Amino acid sequence: MRRFVALVDALNEGVGRLVAWLTLLMVLDAFLVAVLRYGFSFGAVSMQESYVWMNGVLFMAASGYALKHDAHVRVDVFYGPAGPRTKAVVDLLGTLFLLLPMVGAVFWFALPYVWASVGRLEASREAGGLPALYLLKGMILVFCLLTGLQGVALALRSYLRLRDAR
Repeated sequence: MRRFVALVDALNEGVGRLVAWLTLLMVLDAFLVAVLRYGFSFGAVSMQESYVWMNGVLFMAASGYALKHDAHVRVDVFYGPAGPRTKAVVDLLGTLFLLLPMVGAVFWFALPYVWASVGRLEASREAGGLPALYLLKGMILVFCLLTGLQGVALALRSYLRLRDAR
């Protein structure tokens, strides 16, 4: 179990660090779009779409990384002051009864949506937009995979904490 947890942690750490570079690219792209539009009266829909798409990829791919680093939104009224055992119980139950069922439901409903997009080789609806919209939509499944794996790792880590605390 510990090896699986370590592998999932390493996977999401690597993915998170890699896609973090999209933040810099988004800023540079948005800056370039603004300079070209207002400084040179030139605009390209594909450039505008690209930073929106990068944001979507960043959000979806880094969700497991954020879960690994406990960076998701949480109500800390009870969790914050709780001891390690209580936190492990909350993490285990929250993962098993909230996170994993939600990720499973998103995957279940997204799968036909993504396959339909892939089947049509869907592109942007905008004239001059980016091709391969199906790749962006496919990131929904990547989100489910990475977040689901990290959720399983979180549940196992919590279980191991509870078991070792006996």
